[in-house]
Parts: sequence; structure tokens; C-alpha cells
Amino acid sequence: MTTEARPPLDVRVLDGTVTPFPTVFDDNKLLPADRVTISALGHRVEGADLAAPPVVLPDFHHKSKMELPSSVAVATNGTIRPDLTSSSVNCGMALIAVDSEVPDDKAVDVFMRAVRERYPYPTRGTAELSRQEVVKAVRDGSEFSVDRWGAPSEDLERIEEGGRIDLERYGGMDRLRSELPGIAFQLARYRFGTIGPSNHFVELQRVEEILDPERAGKLGVREGQLTIQYHGGGGVFTGEIGRLFFRRKDYPAQIKAVNAALKPWFHLRSARSFAQLRARLALYFTAGCTPLSLASDEGQRLMLATAAAMNYGFAFRTATYAALRRIAADSFGGATGRLVVDSPHNSIYEEPVGNRTGVVHRHNSCRAFPASMMTPGTTFADTGQAVLLPGTHRTSSYLAVAGDRAATSLYSACHGAGTVVSDLVARGVSGDDPLKRKTRRYRYDDGAPTDAHHFDDRGVNAALDVLVRNGLVTPVARMRPIAVLH
Repeated sequence: MTTEARPPLDVRVLDGTVTPFPTVFDDNKLLPADRVTISALGHRVEGADLAAPPVVLPDFHHKSKMELPSSVAVATNGTIRPDLTSSSVNCGMALIAVDSEVPDDKAVDVFMRAVRERYPYPTRGTAELSRQEVVKAVRDGSEFSVDRWGAPSEDLERIEEGGRIDLERYGGMDRLRSELPGIAFQLARYRFGTIGPSNHFVELQRVEEILDPERAGKLGVREGQLTIQYHGGGGVFTGEIGRLFFRRKDYPAQIKAVNAALKPWFHLRSARSFAQLRARLALYFTAGCTPLSLASDEGQRLMLATAAAMNYGFAFRTATYAALRRIAADSFGGATGRLVVDSPHNSIYEEPVGNRTGVVHRHNSCRAFPASMMTPGTTFADTGQAVLLPGTHRTSSYLAVAGDRAATSLYSACHGAGTVVSDLVARGVSGDDPLKRKTRRYRYDDGAPTDAHHFDDRGVNAALDVLVRNGLVTPVARMRPIAVLH
């Protein structure tokens, strides 16, 4: 039986150290949050100017190459902490509703082959953008990709922040271009819109069950319909920015080599005084991650760089949407695809926290704003912000909307349930799908697809149940995978 969220305490002693104790959304019997990982979270935010207790959501786990556990949200009063999100902001997921029934295997083959041809892996090594187009992507976000690749402009309302953060409030493009060396814009010309293997994917699904007909109709989803769900990163520019402000654990060799030149140029060459030079050496070239005051010059500079990276990520995934939409039309008899939602799950935003504004850092968790907080006249102002809860390519996934009590989780929901699914299968709580369904599994080589037999839905349902019982989301539809490329 699912429990309500454990109430937060002001502090708690863990291993002899006084640390903030988070609000934990879990199930004590079925999905207990790991206490060691909770302790690690507490130590990471120790001494932070917390605006509210940190939030722990279902699918809570800690990857060794990440500073912070996954599936968390942390709000501070007036400081920015890049270590409280991923090294590459605006990694996210999106869902496309296709005006088509489920295609046959031949049409699926055509679709997947076309996706691999458009976004091969390894990548071709050719530039996708000009330098000026990179500047437009950084400045205009998704609006750039609407103009460049013909994504429907009316779908911008389905993208968080409308797919664009205004940079002027943090100093604008003039400041960014004056401080960031040209090589950063040059490198961002490559691998734009790519998806790639690992935990990134393109998945074809069938809408198997409508759980909220009114909201499903407004979001453009119906039973029996084909949907495309995809998980894509934020691109080269976000990776560059994410590693400029402190020493990350996740540091691929190619980015490390680039940043050996990029980081000194960005921080030291643009210093306006010897005092600022010394401060930046202490901030960005030593171990640890010193919190930056939002009101300070350095804090505004960090928020400018982060907002620019978010915009590039929005443009990146909107370009992917335009490509997948076009490929679907070519593969499935001219079928029209429309965006249901695009949702980042690594972000730093200024947002309402209680009765004031805080800085909300999300790591592998997505924003879930209720209808009252969405832009009037938009679909989400009627339904609440749409939220995706993917399972795996061997289970169902869910489309939901923000619930009435989302404020208790800092307006956040977990971005998936993959670890929950794996854990319940390993423990013998979950098993094979009784109906013996399967997913056609494609890789980036030329090999024939293989069959991945499904599990039951106990794992993804357990994660959803915690969110629903605590009023964080309301489920709208359940989709089942038929084919995946990853």
C-alpha cells in the first residue's frame, strides 16, 4: 500500500552530521527510498540556503558519475548551484501524437531506417548549423527551429517556457558573445538534433488506455492511436556550458580536451580586475562547487550561460521533433504528427517557492505546474502541464498532467520509472507480461530487429501510484511500446 509523503524535518543527524532532511515520496513497503542515498543528498545540500526541504521522488537512485542522486528537486533562496543538476541541462523527453493507427512491421522498418539515416551513430562529423544559426538557437530557442525546419509554431505552447528563456534579464547576447570564445559556437554546429544510443531512444507506441477522456481530448490523444516518444539530450553547447563552472565527475575525454582551452578563456580572459581574476580561480579551478549569489555579477553570468544552454537544448529537441514528424508522414501514409509535450528534466529556473521566488534545481525530474500557473489561453492552462512517466521499452508508459498538490514536491515529478522496473523484476515482485507482448528492438547498426518480451506493469504502476496518491499528477493515458531504436 502506498504511503503519503514523509513530512520534512528542519534537520536530521545522519552519520554524526546535521543535514537537511528531504520530503520523500515513496512507498515504505514496495518502493522505499534508499537511506544511504538520502544521506548522500543531505550531505550535498548541507549548508545551502534552502527555500524548502529537498524533494525525493520515485525512481530515486545515484549514478556514480553524477554529483547528485537522480529524481530530486532542490530549491534555494538566492543562490545557484550547478552541481544540483546534470552537467548538461535540458536533457528531456517529448511525445508526438500521430494521426494514424499502429502501422505494420514493414512501415515500422521504413520509419526506423529513416531515423537512423537522418541521425546516424556514430555521427557523420559534418556541421548541421552555421555559426550564425548557433547564435540564433542560443538566443531564440525553439523559435529558431520552427523557422529553420518548419515545426508548427502553434506547438510552442506544448514546450516548457514556450521553448525560449529571455536572456536579457541576465545580460543578453552581447554579454554572452563578449565573454564566451568563438570556439564554443563553432563546436555547437555539430551533432545538432541527434538522439544516439544508451538511455536515449525513439519509441513507437500504441495508446492502449484513456484514463481521463476530457484532458486526453484537449491534449490530442485517443485510444488506438500511434504515438512517438523520444528522449534526447540538449546537445554539444549544453555539455560545454555545464562543465565550465566547476569540476564535474562526468567529463568525457573530448570535452575535457576542449575545455582545457575554453574554460581559462571564458573565466580568466574576461575578468575585469585582478580581484575578479582571483575570485574566478578560486570558484572554478579548485575542487568543490561554491554557491553563487543570484544577485551577484557571477551569479547573473552563470544564469545567463545556463539560460543560453537551455535555449539551445529547446532548439535541439524541436529540430528533432520536426525531423521525426516529417519521417512519420513519409513512412505512415502522410500521417500528421502533433506535439503533445516537450519536457526537460535537468534544469535551473527561478520559480515560485511558497510565497516567494526561489531558484529550483531539478536533476532527472520534470516540472509539473498546475493549470493556474500556465499561460492563459494555452492548452495547459486548461489541463495542467503535461508530464511524461516512461517505463521501459518492455513496459507501458504514461501521459499525465500536474496534480492539485504539486506544490508539495516543488512542482516536480520523476522523469521515468526505469530503475523501479528493474528493481522490482530483480526482486521477483514483477515478472513477464501475461499476454506475452513484445517490442521490436532496433539498433544503430544494420542488423535485423530483435524481439524484447514485455514485463508486467507493476514497476511503472508503482511509481505512478506514489505520484497519484500524493496529488502530484493525474494520469491521462497509458501507452504500450511496439518498437524502439536505442
